[in-house]
Amino acid sequence: MKRFVELQYTGKIKDGEVFDTTIEKVAKDNNIYGQKKEYTPITICIGEGHIIKGLDKELADKKAGKYSFEIPAEDGFGKRDAKLIQLVPTQKIKQNNIKPFPGLQLNIDGTIATVKTVSGGRCMVDFNHPLAGKDLVYDVEILKDVEDDVEKVKAILAIEAQIAPKIEEKDGIILIQGNIPENVQEIISKRISEFIEKKITFEDNKSS
Repeated sequence: MKRFVELQYTGKIKDGEVFDTTIEKVAKDNNIYGQKKEYTPITICIGEGHIIKGLDKELADKKAGKYSFEIPAEDGFGKRDAKLIQLVPTQKIKQNNIKPFPGLQLNIDGTIATVKTVSGGRCMVDFNHPLAGKDLVYDVEILKDVEDDVEKVKAILAIEAQIAPKIEEKDGIILIQGNIPENVQEIISKRISEFIEKKITFEDNKSS
């Protein structure tokens, strides 16, 4: 049986700079408030890649409580790769009505990149994750193990599909309500069946 836990966390670069948190006060105190829509504990399934690899491994055998983990770069957002620093025509960036400047983060062909330099008709752009090469520290509090199947399904859909339909359990059946295409229903049902054994039914009453 795969383990789901509810937790809150604060992630920071090893030198102390906070870059992510689920705690509103921490976000405000570190001037990163507003980068997320809400600050609440999250539910994840350990071992499913819902969090970075190093933290996933650390949580595997941990019970409810507070912990602090040091995560090396290779188990965080990866080591820096010189091949991911590339020259991009400035015009390609400007065609989206964006004026490039050093430090600008933008989406290029579906990948987040950071402009390093702008010279003539070319920009040097870094496609490494902004935290690549950084050793990290995560302060984590595991609040509880999650046993409720509805909460498990909500967590899977929120993290893996970025959707939050209404979900309830009736007579041992998980009912998912929402405007979800049939082909997506099939994918969702197959994925959820890896975690729970109950039947999944969608709002249109078509079952998996």
